[in-house]
Amino acid sequence: MKVSSSNYEQPLSLAEQAYNELVKRITKLELEPGEILAEKNLIEELKIGRTPIREALQRLAIEGLVTHLHNRGMFVSEITFSDVQEIYDFRSLIDGYACRMAATRGNKHHASELMVCHKNLVNAMKKDDIDAYIEHDRKFHRLLAEASNNTFLAETMPRIFNLHLRLWFYIVTNLVDNWHSVAKEHQVMTRDVSEAVEQGDSERAELAMKNYIARRQQELRQELYATAR
Repeated sequence: MKVSSSNYEQPLSLAEQAYNELVKRITKLELEPGEILAEKNLIEELKIGRTPIREALQRLAIEGLVTHLHNRGMFVSEITFSDVQEIYDFRSLIDGYACRMAATRGNKHHASELMVCHKNLVNAMKKDDIDAYIEHDRKFHRLLAEASNNTFLAETMPRIFNLHLRLWFYIVTNLVDNWHSVAKEHQVMTRDVSEAVEQGDSERAELAMKNYIARRQQELRQELYATAR
């Protein structure tokens, strides 16, 4: 089944708007791990009704960014050692496979668009625009899914991206003095993957992604282990 994108974008529903705003706040740690998500407060802050808020929270719970505790309500999910292990292990498999398939099945247009994303990432860092950087990276992964021509990857990667994005913000907030140091290494990966897709080199594409993910995983595991001691 072919994965395609359309130039026509329908207006977002209120539930989708609530979901997007909560994803942004949770992944950027504006809503901290363990913080309670009271419906009343969210309705007032987002100016969106109860039903769309509940739909957004339920979706976030399914995706792992929110935890529902019986008789206690909704909370932003904690970041645990085991979560880091599982998220990065799964992302290595999924994103690595997406890169391999993109290099195998992608065309010149995909390769060109991936390289444009890479260049936009570089420019966003030069401008110190972290929000633009995230959106270009999100598009980079969406293009990988499209180039892989696999519907299940296209459905799975956004969820994994959001879980990883929160860990990425944890790294740039707690482990480094400036997010640019992490972004530079990330840009090497996006360049290498883009070139590998253009050359049809599936092994290089997959390895570039997996090596990058492994370095981020090791970095965060060491921090969480040191914090827990």
